[in-house]
Amino acid sequence: MAHYSQLVMPDHINTVGTLFGGQMVSWMDIAAAKTVFRFLKGSKAWGAVTRAIDKVEFKEPVYAGEWVNFVGEVIATGTTSITVKVDAHVEGNDETSMRLACSATITMVAVIKDKKGNFIKFKHGKQVD
Repeated sequence: MAHYSQLVMPDHINTVGTLFGGQMVSWMDIAAAKTVFRFLKGSKAWGAVTRAIDKVEFKEPVYAGEWVNFVGEVIATGTTSITVKVDAHVEGNDETSMRLACSATITMVAVIKDKKGNFIKFKHGKQVD
């Protein structure tokens, strides 16, 4: 599991005054990458790359000045793949509790460099606890 936070700035806002959806997805991809980075510790993988972003659901609008707090959790593994569930909760300036703004399922593939220096899929050998 990993946590990642991002402050929403005015340049992240779309023409209707809310967070641009593509920016949210980009941040969710970073949260998934951090989650997989931690998951792969102890393996020989150099890292992981995004394979698929599925089931993205925008639930609540997000505004400039709010913090988006991401939580990533590995939910499945394959031979080279790692699937992460990412939830994005928004923390606003008011006294209300955080709200779920977006969720997604992101699949990443572990990679390693071959003898020629090219990145190739890597059988990470790890499982979800």
